[in-house]
Amino acid sequence: MEARFPVLALMLCFSLAVGSSNPVSLRSADSGVSSSFPSNFLFGTASSSYQFEGAYLSDGKGLNNWDVFTHTPGNIADGTTGDIAVDHYNRYQEDLDLMSRIGVNSYRFSISWSRILPKGRFGGVNQAGIVHYNNLINELLQRGIQPFVTLTHYDIPQELEERYRAWLSPQIQEDFRYYAEVCFISFGDRVKHWVTFNEPNVAAIRSYRSGIFPPSRCSGSFGNCSHGDSETEPYIAGHNMILSHAAAVNLYRTKFQVTTTHFPPRMLGIFNLLMKFNVQKEQGGSIGLVLNALWYEPISDSTEDQLAVERALAFFMNWFLDPAIFGRYPEEMRQVLGPKLPEFSSYESRLLKRIGLDFIGINHYTSFYIKDCMFSSCEQGPGASKTEGLALRLEQKNGSYIGEPTAVDWLFVYPRGMEKIVTYIKERYNNVPMFITENGFGQTRDILNDVRRVDYMSSYLDALETAVRKGADVRGYFAWALLDNFEWTSGYTTRFGLYQVDFPSLKRIPRLSATWYKNYIENFIFKVATRGASSL
Repeated sequence: MEARFPVLALMLCFSLAVGSSNPVSLRSADSGVSSSFPSNFLFGTASSSYQFEGAYLSDGKGLNNWDVFTHTPGNIADGTTGDIAVDHYNRYQEDLDLMSRIGVNSYRFSISWSRILPKGRFGGVNQAGIVHYNNLINELLQRGIQPFVTLTHYDIPQELEERYRAWLSPQIQEDFRYYAEVCFISFGDRVKHWVTFNEPNVAAIRSYRSGIFPPSRCSGSFGNCSHGDSETEPYIAGHNMILSHAAAVNLYRTKFQVTTTHFPPRMLGIFNLLMKFNVQKEQGGSIGLVLNALWYEPISDSTEDQLAVERALAFFMNWFLDPAIFGRYPEEMRQVLGPKLPEFSSYESRLLKRIGLDFIGINHYTSFYIKDCMFSSCEQGPGASKTEGLALRLEQKNGSYIGEPTAVDWLFVYPRGMEKIVTYIKERYNNVPMFITENGFGQTRDILNDVRRVDYMSSYLDALETAVRKGADVRGYFAWALLDNFEWTSGYTTRFGLYQVDFPSLKRIPRLSATWYKNYIENFIFKVATRGASSL
């Protein structure tokens, strides 16, 4: 990707756009850009199908779980749905033009499972859905933007919920494998970065413990649901998600990502023969898993609180990453949960360890304090129960927030958390390549001069650059999000976009942060070019 404008001219334009009344933003835009990021680093924006696409039941799409959930009164803060969202399905070319103006070289999006398979494996493939995503992918590549594709971002065909209760049944492993195969066949010749699941940890917790996501299952002490068991069902659902992930990765490894390096020399002849008669060509991409990754600080220096931080990480993030890489659940979970935690068979464990991950996706926004509840009494709160690891999550210590509070009640500005979570993952998982697959700042008012978002992104990217300089193998950063969109149970009350969306007209209006991000990327390109020239 080449710089489209001279850097100094761009900085002058940015200065004029910001004005002299915002010196902090101007400094932020021109600082923190370092050649410590590799020259092929991906800078992008992220989205998900339900939050962006709209086109409710258009062109053969089937009902998904979020279609049903949002149409039930009382589930969404402002009573809205994603029926239209930002109409990305019909306006994607306009949105790709916005990405090109910013200068991103990658776009992370998710495929709508029910748009491809309206009834899962119990119905046919919707060719109109295949055509849509083929067109999107081709348009991206024509603009020099790499597709970074997630198979499921919370939404699944409603058919699977009604047939066998979706993630509570092992049958869904077969459905997910079939869906993945359709996607690999249809798009894998051009998609080189695949994600099986976005935030399965959040999906399992909010769908089966608190019940605030579909299918709204929980126990009375955890939420307001008519059915469910918050102490066991999150782990059953999570187990099936992990094994579904394994089925898709194993399929990709053996049938699509095939390379000769996977075959011993004595079998190369067989490999070449198989490739000659196999209709699927070698795709050679990569496949990973994306987790929501909070950072935790102990509320005190006590050993108990420090151990509680380890439990909090185990019960939230390592719950999925340990099996995907080591083939087993974290020891902290096994000790606390005992028989409530499902077990992998010896075959499943070996399979998970063998297939591993090509990369880990990190969705990181904020951090919290942790207080031990195993050896100390705790008030009720998130994380305090045995089911959650006996590690109470807190926003404040001695009356002070862990970071600057924002209009979004769960988001506190703590840039050091970015460096710390990346370093933790690097050390625990032997520096498996990482991507920051989401990071962003939410506001509850329509603000075009979004100085706080600019400062947030600048400080978090600075922290990320520090982690990279210290050896973390981070290969990309995706801002959440290009556009304001449907923010799950918050509806349209929370704004994360680099572009404001005027929802009555759906007009996209650039915020200061869009100009800042463009300038950041241009400066990075300049630094890489300068570094390359100096090495000649």
